[in-house]
Amino acid sequence: MASTSKEIDKEIPSLITLYKDGTVERPRQTPYTPPSLDENPHVSSKDIIISQNPSISARLYLPKPLPQPQKLPILVYFHGGGFFFESAFSQLYHNYINAFVSRVPVLVVSVEYRLAPEHSLPAAYDDCFAALQCVASHSSNDISEPWLIDYGDFSRIFIGGDSAGGNIVHNVAMRAGSLSQQVKLLGAIYVHPYFYSSKAIGSESMMSEHEKSLGHIVWDFVYPNAPGGIDNPLVNPLAPGAPSLATLGCSKILVCVAGNDALRDRGVWYYDAVNKSGWQGISELFEEEGEDHVYHIFHPETEKANKITECMASFILH
Repeated sequence: MASTSKEIDKEIPSLITLYKDGTVERPRQTPYTPPSLDENPHVSSKDIIISQNPSISARLYLPKPLPQPQKLPILVYFHGGGFFFESAFSQLYHNYINAFVSRVPVLVVSVEYRLAPEHSLPAAYDDCFAALQCVASHSSNDISEPWLIDYGDFSRIFIGGDSAGGNIVHNVAMRAGSLSQQVKLLGAIYVHPYFYSSKAIGSESMMSEHEKSLGHIVWDFVYPNAPGGIDNPLVNPLAPGAPSLATLGCSKILVCVAGNDALRDRGVWYYDAVNKSGWQGISELFEEEGEDHVYHIFHPETEKANKITECMASFILH
């Protein structure tokens, strides 16, 4: 009797499966949820189209009531999920950003970028930089999104993201540095950022087979043809031939790490490398002991989540 089960092409067990017929299963993907103009007493949100080809969209968030008459800093946000799951429109990130904006007077643009494996890297980087360019272009009123024009302060544009989104922050900031006349970026927030390399650092050296670690596996899955593999500069900013971190296109950075996170040492590694690069900016490092990867995303109302929110608020507002 012929088997009716589909044949697996490749997978990361419990996270994602790609079948040979092209279908994809993402068992940890949280449900999609609509924006809310009126239901939330503290935050309004709506969705916008940034590009039809490629397909890029975003969810905008505004605090209620709006502070008058001042305009708001703009935070362009890149969600996490290993480049292959989660969404700007998912319940997880919608709830988190609602909680964030209810506490911080900022206009958030949460970017819906293309995911692997349907769209391998560098698609996500291209989409997120295009979204930043779209936001920045509103300063000249060439594009008319009323929330951005009416409430956004284009002298205070920030980018931020968690996990894979923190990696995207780095790569978008590097592109902004090479195109500084086109994109004026004030600051960048890296929350538990995903970086890796063929050489183990810190606690990674305690693993028996570094090349079989999740950091390796994810990169191979989302960018299987990456030149240099795990030492591609997009994931290893200190790889041979990588552009200098001194060219980061912002004037201040905040790197957040968690004590129990497997990526903790990489965040500190990156922070130290930026400070040693000759980059002429202000850097901050925030660490929460005893917490794991993106704890604040899953539990945005907790006391420790409030601490990282307060740190990000201070970084953006002062």
